[in-house]
Amino acid sequence: MGRVLVVDDERSLRDVLEVLIASQGHSVLLAKSVDEARATIATNDLDLVVTDLRLEPRGDGLDVVAAARARPEPPEVIVMTAFGTRDKALEAHKRGALFYLEKGPHLATDMAVLVSHAIEKRKLQVENTSLRQVLKDRFALEGVVGKSEAMKEVLDLVVRIAPTKANILLIGESGTGKERIARAIHARSDRAAGPFVPLNCGAIPENLIESELFGHVKGAFTGADSTKQGLFDSARAGTIFLDEIGELPLSLQPKLLRVLQERRAKPVGAVQEIEIDARVVTATNRDLEGEVKAGRFREDLFFRLNVLQIDLPPLRVRREDIPLLAQTFLEKYSREYHRDVNSISPEAMAKLLAFGFPGNVRQLENVIERGVALSLGPVLDVAQLPREIALAEEQKGPPAVHSIAPGASFPESGVDLERLVESFEQGLIEQALQRSGGVKTKAAELLGLSFRQFRYKLAKYDRLSEKG
Repeated sequence: MGRVLVVDDERSLRDVLEVLIASQGHSVLLAKSVDEARATIATNDLDLVVTDLRLEPRGDGLDVVAAARARPEPPEVIVMTAFGTRDKALEAHKRGALFYLEKGPHLATDMAVLVSHAIEKRKLQVENTSLRQVLKDRFALEGVVGKSEAMKEVLDLVVRIAPTKANILLIGESGTGKERIARAIHARSDRAAGPFVPLNCGAIPENLIESELFGHVKGAFTGADSTKQGLFDSARAGTIFLDEIGELPLSLQPKLLRVLQERRAKPVGAVQEIEIDARVVTATNRDLEGEVKAGRFREDLFFRLNVLQIDLPPLRVRREDIPLLAQTFLEKYSREYHRDVNSISPEAMAKLLAFGFPGNVRQLENVIERGVALSLGPVLDVAQLPREIALAEEQKGPPAVHSIAPGASFPESGVDLERLVESFEQGLIEQALQRSGGVKTKAAELLGLSFRQFRYKLAKYDRLSEKG
């Protein structure tokens, strides 16, 4: 409910409005003059000011409007007018009053509706201002947004390790924001003035990736019509970010290992090596330890890359970050599309919070971009959300775990014991993540596992869900 100031020099009308507005559950303050109104506005956090236009003995309602709108977070203003003062009421509207209405037999009915509307508008404005402020404080770091315990742990780690020279490995599902974290690390490092050079190792054909990373000399191979600088050399005095490092061909891994060990590389077809002066940040959504065991990734390279590791939580275990992220993307795409979309309806936000977001932050960003593009007014509503999200139902608890109750008879058709154990174990892992707020070290403790065991099992079930 809101705090409302009623300003009128007639006691009877003040009393009527006090009873009317208080009956809606709002707290009501009273003033009988411009001076009293100014003093009350200056010393109270108000949501709404209701003022008569004519006030005796000094000043009028325009002075009250000015005092209200001068506040850092101004309350809304409703101006009451007598017959014949419509021009002055329009002037009040131009100066920032939200509504004006004429006194008459319908005053009480109209006032009840306008008060509710004004306070709701003020509430949305305050929430949006609060969200914007949160985005600027310690939960925002060079484009990385989060206030959940899981993300605070990540951001604190970024701040601590960014100034070091160590190689960093980012681990997380697709769409969790690994490149944003890499850019934050670069921005917080002593190399921030240098270039940030990203490459998705899975997006370059195997026969071209060596040239892309290390460059080549003219005539090194068919089509090499000129000498080309490699990305490692382009990132000199800066940071190179190798995304999806698990996709790097096994044949090229020894050359990357040499770069990390010797800080030197030889362009394709060259005789002389070049000096490498770039910090290396890598990322993967694979279980690299599993890849090492399978012989698809060199163990020595894994240890070189994994000097410092950051695990990025999926969006489904840090749902409290969804409003912050959604507001960030809303402001971004409202600017880009020149749309005046400034808020998300409570119903739409409830749907976003209920959805699982398998595509993580990237998917949420796409959803908000789509919503801004489709919005016809200032509020993004359920109608602008994709069908699968608009139909999402609020989760009532942790995912169901299929099992046979103790004492139940064994099914005649038998059971798939391995699948049953996996289902039960996966359910416990998800519940532990929810209980720990997405902090994996705490989840591992809840399950009595080492952190290495927990990460292995988590990666295992991620692979199973991809196959399923």
